[in-house]
Amino acid sequence: MAVGSALDPITVEVITERLIAIVREMRATMVRTAYSMTIYEMKDFSCGLFDAQRRLVAQSEDLPAHVVPMPWSVRAILDDFEGDVQPGDIFLMNDPYRGGTHLNDVTMLYPIFDGDELLFFAANRSHWDDVGGMVPGSMSGRATEVLQEGVRIPPIKVFERGRPVQSALSLLFANMRVPDERQGDFRAMLATCRTAERRAHELLGRYGPATVLACIDRNIARTAERMRERIRAAGDGTYYAEDYLEFYHGGLLDPVLLRLELTVRDGTIHADFAGTSPQVSGVVNASLAVSAAGVVIALKALFDPHDPINHGTFEPISFASPPGTVVHAVPPVPCGAHAEIRRRTLSLTIAALATALPERIAGDMQGTSNHTLIGGIDDRSGQTYVFYEVPVGGAGGFAEHDGPSVFGTVDWADNTPILPAEAIEVDYPLEVQRTEMRPDSCGHGRRCGGFGVQLEIGVLSRQATFSLVSDRAIVPPYGVLGGTSGAPNAYAIRHGGQLTPLPTPGKASGIALERGDVVVACTAGGGGYGDPLDREPERVAAHVAAGYLSPVAAAEQNGVVLDARGQVDLPATQDRRVALRAARPRLRVFAEEDSCIGVLGRHRLCRIHAATAERLGLDDDDLVELLGVYPVPLRGWVRRTADVPQGTVAVDAWGQRILGCDTGADVWLRLLRRRQPSDPPLAGRPACS
Repeated sequence: MAVGSALDPITVEVITERLIAIVREMRATMVRTAYSMTIYEMKDFSCGLFDAQRRLVAQSEDLPAHVVPMPWSVRAILDDFEGDVQPGDIFLMNDPYRGGTHLNDVTMLYPIFDGDELLFFAANRSHWDDVGGMVPGSMSGRATEVLQEGVRIPPIKVFERGRPVQSALSLLFANMRVPDERQGDFRAMLATCRTAERRAHELLGRYGPATVLACIDRNIARTAERMRERIRAAGDGTYYAEDYLEFYHGGLLDPVLLRLELTVRDGTIHADFAGTSPQVSGVVNASLAVSAAGVVIALKALFDPHDPINHGTFEPISFASPPGTVVHAVPPVPCGAHAEIRRRTLSLTIAALATALPERIAGDMQGTSNHTLIGGIDDRSGQTYVFYEVPVGGAGGFAEHDGPSVFGTVDWADNTPILPAEAIEVDYPLEVQRTEMRPDSCGHGRRCGGFGVQLEIGVLSRQATFSLVSDRAIVPPYGVLGGTSGAPNAYAIRHGGQLTPLPTPGKASGIALERGDVVVACTAGGGGYGDPLDREPERVAAHVAAGYLSPVAAAEQNGVVLDARGQVDLPATQDRRVALRAARPRLRVFAEEDSCIGVLGRHRLCRIHAATAERLGLDDDDLVELLGVYPVPLRGWVRRTADVPQGTVAVDAWGQRILGCDTGADVWLRLLRRRQPSDPPLAGRPACS
């Protein structure tokens, strides 16, 4: 068979699928050989195959959250070992600033040679349940520097010419909890890469290196062109979005602002994060590789959802962000909330493109990974244990259907984010006391968002600690086209029958637990799609009958009135919907130069005349959203003032772009969260009148 332009298309397909099958077999090997439940049950790992040009050539049902940043790690390893890659070498790294995600995700890179010619690299990125640091599980919601999160591994050789570098391995495992489990997972990663090596040699032996490499070039080129064609179909334009992550310091809530400007031009997309908050001494930072991954995942889902990812997927997409921001972190800030950044840049991308593709968008997903960690000593064995769970919530409603409930969203592929209760109770001194749908947690709309979960885990050992890295506990997942937000995340500890919320919602570090204490996780719902008052009353009544929705929520959010038998009272429903529509507060946009303030982070103020705020029942630091012409709302915190006209809300130019509203236009203001006495104070008040 000729190589090059005369490639047989059948051969291209066969070799492409064989390469994907190699990665699929790597995954099967990992599941069957791993030691930790996080890998063999949750499947929190990913594999990939790269060529000698550092291009991703194949992946399978892997986590996009791992796979999309992986090329950055491969590049970092090979930059450090340029000209020093020999048969039998094996590399390891987890550095979050060089293409890693967080320190728990350890990447192995395994060169594959054909004789003396380097042709491929097998890669495996796996979540290790503990890599040292200040708390069991290594992820602390209150970490202030990366050194508190565990062992940071730069690109190193752990095998050299086929021989293990035992001193390096001993040093690593000596600084990790449950070292036997870590070593077992390390050996499982080796097994996956050796599987890839065997299958790659079989493929090369059948077709020859020239044909295999030519087929890879052809597949990457056609993937890139297919992606460009689908981007062109969306039309050129520039689109904007902003959102927040929740950061605490000195007893203050100081949200960090994320901004995204997406420019679509002739089949390419440029993502610019200019205006995003500087990095902070908290977990809400990530590398540009992680931030870019959220954008790529969203674009892949929107434009090319069916075909596998390879290097061609990335070619039409470019990124810009100055170093030292929360989306492009540099040492020494912690990066434990990498998943929160990725989820937020994913949501930002969908929000920005909602203007161009309103029929293809959905309400926001739960927006957080809920890294939940319980660790201590198992009284049964006297051994250290680390339990890791990531309870999921709802996905957003969309034009055709309600959003899925308790759902692992698009960036998790075939990950199983709620572990089987039986497996937990066999392996850990824990008891799963409740796993059920969380009532009233959906975002409301013509199509409602999915519901979250209420998960309760009791401690059976004498003592343990609890840590949490999550988000969306203050600023909830947004709805679109008038849909409401999903319920925010909420964690608490039940001790002696009393439920105590976390002092810093969504973030915890090493909270002491005793036997009988219960960790209660109530996860966020997905955002709604469309006006809640347009939802079919029968659908609302069905959710009430199933126990997912309360009659009060049905009446307040959907305007549906039910009689004593749970049947829709249609005349009363019609009257209530008319009244609810008429009561929606409308304000005019008043221009100002910059609406955002902060101390270390930044957040938007919605400045409203004090008399207008009183009429609307709003107080300082209430969280609200503004709904304009475009599908996604603009969020901010109320600040009463006397220097804006009554009946208006001050919005700067960036906010006006998001709303699609110029100065003087009407917007609908909707309350999201009233300021509670127990809430941490909002940063930046001294800077405002």
